[in-house]
Amino acid sequence: MMNSFEEKCIKHYSSNHQILLVGEGNFSFAVSLATAFGNASNMVATSLDSREMLEIKYPTTAADNVALLRDNGCTVLHDVDATTMSRHPSLMHRKFDRIVFNFPHAGFIMREHDSYQISLHKEVVRGFMRNGREMLTSRGEIHVTHKTSHPFSQWGIVELGREVGLVLTEEVNFSIWDYPGYRNKKGSGSNCDDTFPVGQSSTF
Repeated sequence: MMNSFEEKCIKHYSSNHQILLVGEGNFSFAVSLATAFGNASNMVATSLDSREMLEIKYPTTAADNVALLRDNGCTVLHDVDATTMSRHPSLMHRKFDRIVFNFPHAGFIMREHDSYQISLHKEVVRGFMRNGREMLTSRGEIHVTHKTSHPFSQWGIVELGREVGLVLTEEVNFSIWDYPGYRNKKGSGSNCDDTFPVGQSSTF
């Protein structure tokens, strides 16, 4: 019989890690990890959206995903801003082995190649990294999954990390097929529930 406490892994993540997921859309990435682990008690999954807004934006999936996560022991938090999360009452005294933000985005203000839009994106990522750095265990890692083609390459993910005292240990090609059930979402605008092409992306 299998030991119920046996370590289970999916890509860079282990059931033995304390994991914080930031900026979840419909929480399908969190569900993918929880399904691989068979349990989610080692995970905290957060959204910038309120619970009410989440169900408006993702009416067919969000509520079921959140219920599944909670049934499996995951802590689910709403209204969590990645750029101030280290001061959130439910997070400020916790440390994590992996802090993950997939496809960070500041919302659709201008076109993606516009310098002002890029500066807004960079502020989000910089704030996330600065906060995340305070929340890591001694061997913890911050992971950002991000498109690497133009204009997304202009964000300078590695340099943003360096600015807040982080060191790049690895850049790995990202494939959405490595995470069964994960459906990335635009998350903003009238088509917020639509997916977008991941294309050439990496996890830093």
